[in-house]
Parts: sequence; C-alpha cells; structure tokens
Amino acid sequence: MRAMVLIKPGEPLQLMQLPIPQPEAHQLLIKIEACGVCRTDLHIRDGELTQPSLPLILGHQIVGIVEEVGQAVAGYQKGKRVGIPWLGGCCDKCSYCLAGNENLCEHAIFTGYQVQGGYAEYCVASADFCFPIPSEYSPLEAAPLLCGGLIGYRALRMTGEAKSIGFYGFGSSAHLLIQVANFQGKKVYVFTRQKEDEAQQLAKQLGAYWIGTSEELPPDELEAAIIFAPDGKLVPAALKSVGKGGKVICAGIHMSDIPSFPYDLLYGERELRSVTNLTRRDGKEFLALAPKIPIHSHVNAYPLEQANRALDDLKEGKISGSVVLQID
Repeated sequence: MRAMVLIKPGEPLQLMQLPIPQPEAHQLLIKIEACGVCRTDLHIRDGELTQPSLPLILGHQIVGIVEEVGQAVAGYQKGKRVGIPWLGGCCDKCSYCLAGNENLCEHAIFTGYQVQGGYAEYCVASADFCFPIPSEYSPLEAAPLLCGGLIGYRALRMTGEAKSIGFYGFGSSAHLLIQVANFQGKKVYVFTRQKEDEAQQLAKQLGAYWIGTSEELPPDELEAAIIFAPDGKLVPAALKSVGKGGKVICAGIHMSDIPSFPYDLLYGERELRSVTNLTRRDGKEFLALAPKIPIHSHVNAYPLEQANRALDDLKEGKISGSVVLQID
C-alpha cells in the first residue's frame, strides 16, 4: 500500500510502499477513503509533540470501509463505513476510564501518534474506538468531523449555558462548531489574525454575529471563549473579553507558552481550562447531532502524495475550513 511516512521529526514525510497491515482479534482493517489533516499532525511532524512511534504514518481523522473484521469483534461487517478518531485506545480499568473519562487515561494511545494513522491506503484500528459514519456524509465531508468536530464539540459543551461565545481562530474546528452554536441559538464572535482574510469571509458566510481581530475587544462582554489557535498570547486576550463568571476554554493539544498576566483578568470567578482529547460519548453524541443540524464541512482536498504540501499550506494559514487527503 502507499503511505506517507514520518521518519524523522522536522523533515518532510516520505512516500513509501508498505505491506497492508493485518488486524488483530479486536481490530478492523480499514480501506481508507479520506483522512483529515489536523494541526496536531503539524505538531507531530515539527517535533513539538515529542513521543511519536517512529517511523509513523500520521493522520487521525480517518474515514474508510471495513475490509476485514477481527475474530473477537461484534457489530461490524465488511463493507461498513466507519470513522477513526485521535483516541485509539485506553486501559478501561483506571479511575478515569471507569468514570467515563478515558480521554484522561494514563495508558491511552493515539491514532497517528503511537499507532499508525490514515495517511495511507489501509490501516487497522480497535473496533471499540471506531464510529459508524452517518449516511448523509461523503468521506471527504465526514473526515473533519472526527477531530475538529469531536474535540470542538467537547470544548463547546464546556461553555455550559453561555449564549455569547468568542472563537479565537477560525479553522477546521471553529467552522464546524459555529454551525452547532447557531443551531443552539448562541451568538458567536470570531477573532482572527487579520482583517478581511479568508477565515473572516468564511465566518461571515456561516453566520458569525461579530467578526474582528484577536487584538480587538468585542462590542459586548462574552460569557465564554474557546481558543482554537495554538497561541498562548490569546489566553490573556480572551480573559479580557469575558465577563465575570466567564469561561475560557483552550481547545488545542499544544499551545505556545502563556505570557504572564495580572490576576485581575482571572478575578471575578472567571474560569480557564483545557480540553484533553475526546471520549467515546463525545463521538456518539456529536455524530448523531451533525446530520440533524446539518453540519457542512468546507473542505480543501489534496491527493495522498501531496500530504507535505497540505501540511505546509495549513501551517502558513493558506487554508480556510478543513484540509482532507483524498485517498481512494
């Protein structure tokens, strides 16, 4: 099979011919149709996430068709379309797992990081961590739902009953979550790096209540803010924008250092917290909700062999919406 492989962090992925993997008893063999390109993939390629299992096939927003079913798997048949997210496994025994917080498991493993991912024609995955894909979605449309959508949904749930929410950064995750927020009757204020860029244009098309740059204050105090961009300087900016009792949620797996800021920005029972991965509950809830809204993915498709270009375009801010590798 063809695969784009990371040999050494900081270097481009290499196109290689590899054997098709064989599923273990608890796994599915998936013929991949599409795989989303995530900013987390950038952090792995560039060496900012430091524990990859090398050589590594990146990619954790995988959509494909079940080709083979492991002997111990029930509930899946050959030919079914499934999605594979970032969380690839957990111990199911620790206090976190038993409480339904497997995203915090110390023994969790992650797709496209500790186990081989989806920048390839085939992969294997634990059946317990795969999701059926709603029939309303094509593979290209479904792929961004599996990370930007799922982890963004978890971040949005953390804002509770907030009706006015700031989105700092407007990429793959934010462009999906604004559709959920609008459906729920919330007002979304969008902050981007530059005025009148493609991200702002997409935010306007998707019904943002207000659009500005991250250096601006919104016209009204916000009840919550979600930081999608991996820039620690946005934390004090977001705290300035939320009122007393407001929440600031950091939705990324990696962020640059947060600069010091006066306690006054946190005072007033403001809350600052992070999102860590996702749970299977998040996946089931979000994928059931997505076609009811319905959520539409704004997709920029690249062939598998152009994975490096896709990553570079994402890093350089040339993309609005989601980036997806079209495998099949």
